[in-house]
Amino acid sequence: MSEELTTNTTAEESSQPDLPNWLQDMTEDAPRTADGGPVEQKFSTMSIVGMVAIVALLVMIGYLLHQRGKSTVTEGPAPKFSVTVFDYAPLDYRGEQIKLADLKGQVVVINFWASYCGPCRDEAPLLENMYRAYKDQGVVFLGINTDDVELEALGYLAEYDITYPNAPDTGGKISEDLYRTTGIPETFVIDKNGDIAWSIPGPIMDGGRDLRDEIDQALQG
Repeated sequence: MSEELTTNTTAEESSQPDLPNWLQDMTEDAPRTADGGPVEQKFSTMSIVGMVAIVALLVMIGYLLHQRGKSTVTEGPAPKFSVTVFDYAPLDYRGEQIKLADLKGQVVVINFWASYCGPCRDEAPLLENMYRAYKDQGVVFLGINTDDVELEALGYLAEYDITYPNAPDTGGKISEDLYRTTGIPETFVIDKNGDIAWSIPGPIMDGGRDLRDEIDQALQG
């Protein structure tokens, strides 16, 4: 009889799911009866697991709602940042650190992009041509490569013969945390005072006419 009891007990224990250490500790530390068995608890172990899962889900929902409530920065002082330009020979300022604060007094065009982004590829030649047309007029173009693989990013720069400075956005700190972009591509024009003068969520349209107009206006300011 005792052997049968032992066998049944062992089978029951082996059928129990593996629990996290903190739940095992709670079970081991629970009050026990005189014969060594656990005192009947108000909540079972599975109930506790379910409650933890619900709390985790609520936290996730709260985070997503918080992120959704953010909107792209489209006016006021441009969020300041510093980046290190890709160490790629054709680029101006190759391997150098660029601080947005140091560019005050010039017009800055910031373009967020990635190599896997189709619309980014569509506008790449246009941006390069505009950079070459404006770079001697006090206009700085700066590409911010976000959420990308460096090798793929460099291949993109080579494919479109890009020469204006481009730098990686490590961890998405600039695009997501500072400018709160809603996607890529996204382009900003920063005026001489360091304020956001214009932005466009999405690819540059109409052959860049609007972008040219905004650059010209910022140069006059």
